[in-house]
Amino acid sequence: MIRTVIFDMDGVIVDTEPVHRYAYFRHFDELGIDVADEEYAQFTGRSTKNTYQYLKEKHQLSQPVLELVQAKRDFFNRAFDEKPDLELLDGVRSLIEDLHQHNIELILASSASHSTIDRVMERFKLAPYFSHLISGEDFPRSKPDPAIFEHAASLSQAPASECLVIEDSANGVTAAKAAGLYCIGYNSEHSPLQDLHHADLVIGHFSELSAEKIAAIETAG
Repeated sequence: MIRTVIFDMDGVIVDTEPVHRYAYFRHFDELGIDVADEEYAQFTGRSTKNTYQYLKEKHQLSQPVLELVQAKRDFFNRAFDEKPDLELLDGVRSLIEDLHQHNIELILASSASHSTIDRVMERFKLAPYFSHLISGEDFPRSKPDPAIFEHAASLSQAPASECLVIEDSANGVTAAKAAGLYCIGYNSEHSPLQDLHHADLVIGHFSELSAEKIAAIETAG
């Protein structure tokens, strides 16, 4: 039986991926570096800090990592605040409300920064539904490292065997499984080139899920 659902955010709750992509590629242009779509797809699920640590080493960038992160974040924040058509992904609010009404605990575990998480929570009034908001910037390694999900499970009111993760990225699914958690892969059109085959279940729309269906899932634990 599932008593806690751990949500990723980007590509699962809200479609911020195009905003991130815009911000990253504006900054890549500014830095004068080339990043192919296939390489960029591998950044999905990783924190901005870890992405720039990788890019700094690969391209021998002179700027400190935190300076690179802030420059990209500035591009993102401006685009986020100016984007009028940014909406929650279809069906996710209904699922969140259904889970909450059935007393299933919700935890957010996102590679996004605290500032981005706060922006999303404020814009869509979602904070009251979640018991904890966890940012990947607080961990030295990003997904696929399982640390963020291990921490989320440790904060849960339920044991890890009664926790479930919803993820849209290959890195996120790998992290959830490495943490020993049941994982539902969300095959999002906004997160292309993601291999979700190692998820326990893959869905294409949140209408496929409900509090009743999730609660009834039996995990190996």
